[in-house]
Amino acid sequence: MSNSLNERNLTLLTDFYELTMAGGYFECEHKDRIAYFDMFYRSNPDKGGYAIMAGVEQMVEYLTNLHFTDEDIEYLRSRRIFTEGFLEYLKSFKFECDVWAIPEGTPIFPGEPIVTVRGPLIQAQFVETMILLSINHQSLIATKANRLRRAAKGRAVMEFGSRRAQGYDGAIYGARAAFIGGCCGTACTICERDFGVPALGTMAHSWIQSFDTEYEAFAAYAKLYPDNCTLLVDTYNTLKSGVPNAIKVFDEVLTPLGKRPKGIRIDSGDITYLSKKARKMLDNAGYVDCKICASNSLDEFIIKDMQLQGAQIDIYGVGERLITSSSSPVFGGVYKLVATENGSVMTPKIKISENVGKITTPCFKKLYRLYDNETGKSIADVITLHDEVIDDTKPYEIFDPVNTWKRKTIENFKAVDIRKQYIKNGKLVEAMPDIHEIKAYCESQLETLWDEVTRFENPHTYYVDLSQKLWDIKNSLLNEGKK
Repeated sequence: MSNSLNERNLTLLTDFYELTMAGGYFECEHKDRIAYFDMFYRSNPDKGGYAIMAGVEQMVEYLTNLHFTDEDIEYLRSRRIFTEGFLEYLKSFKFECDVWAIPEGTPIFPGEPIVTVRGPLIQAQFVETMILLSINHQSLIATKANRLRRAAKGRAVMEFGSRRAQGYDGAIYGARAAFIGGCCGTACTICERDFGVPALGTMAHSWIQSFDTEYEAFAAYAKLYPDNCTLLVDTYNTLKSGVPNAIKVFDEVLTPLGKRPKGIRIDSGDITYLSKKARKMLDNAGYVDCKICASNSLDEFIIKDMQLQGAQIDIYGVGERLITSSSSPVFGGVYKLVATENGSVMTPKIKISENVGKITTPCFKKLYRLYDNETGKSIADVITLHDEVIDDTKPYEIFDPVNTWKRKTIENFKAVDIRKQYIKNGKLVEAMPDIHEIKAYCESQLETLWDEVTRFENPHTYYVDLSQKLWDIKNSLLNEGKK
């Protein structure tokens, strides 16, 4: 794992109410009561059919290095609302919870417990903000990146949004998440150093403007970087100046060196039209292997239209609309108490609301994904009690937890518990995979989804069901709440 978070003290990156509640739990002698919290989200970004799990590594880094410094304690003392007993407790604070999560790169769906924390109430409550921050942000960007990748239909997509991100952490971790979601690399150099995400880029218009002529600028760059020569051709006139000068430099500088150009980039104008014309010019000049890269405020819908119109683009560079997920900028993950434990007795907890979407699912749970043995496609997900086992050697009935008359019996399937325990008693117990492994895993998992789930418009609703036992408990609590 990267040490980038470990080098900073982020313990107080928390909502203040978590501290006031922690102080209250301490004084009310509730601090050691065992509690279970779930993180889940209520709807997919951009009205899509699924999301991509990301941010687990940063969440785990934070949790396994959580401690209060002397400066933290002094700051809290200065607020004059916390007792000295509570501050002394924080001095020796040690995270001792258990944490389960869905692995990064996994397709996820609304209502699922994507993270579960079990441990002393004071600790499990305190980590709410950082868990939500880590998972919400990166899952949002990974999902957006995957939408772009699908729109590009096999063409590469580069993340180009560092300068438009909401702060430097947004740029760094956004680039990491974009790679998980399907981007081939990023303009953010530090992300290659820290995570191994390939750093990519060529030149800005200022490089060309700083020379007396466009040809001189291209020639100088080609001489400096003959093995990675991609030229920005739209500074003055793409077809009358940029592409002809690029071809001239390819002929006069690269070819004598025995090198081939990597590509040209178009950053303005009617890119679809320009790419078609540029492709013919490059092909006629003998550079059929020269790639064409497009950038300039792209998103999945523009890319999809460009593809339909026959754009000759090999690589798309996407900036602000990816790194900020501007069309759907909030991933609405929440963190809710679902159970408490006293000795061997577990008490389920539920939040009831007139808004059905805000009613929580109680209990300590397990999440199964059911795969069709013939097609390898996922059929549905089933949330069960933590000690339930789905026997996939026998027929199994699934049903819609809201419209309960919708039932289906499935056979010839495989049931997989898709969550992993990453932390036990505050210690890391599951190694973090390499980011290239995560990216490959993500691609393989997306292949298990039906096309109807992945389409942009009106995607099929993927079913997330409850086991009969869990539904019975939830229904019983709802009925009690009506009294």
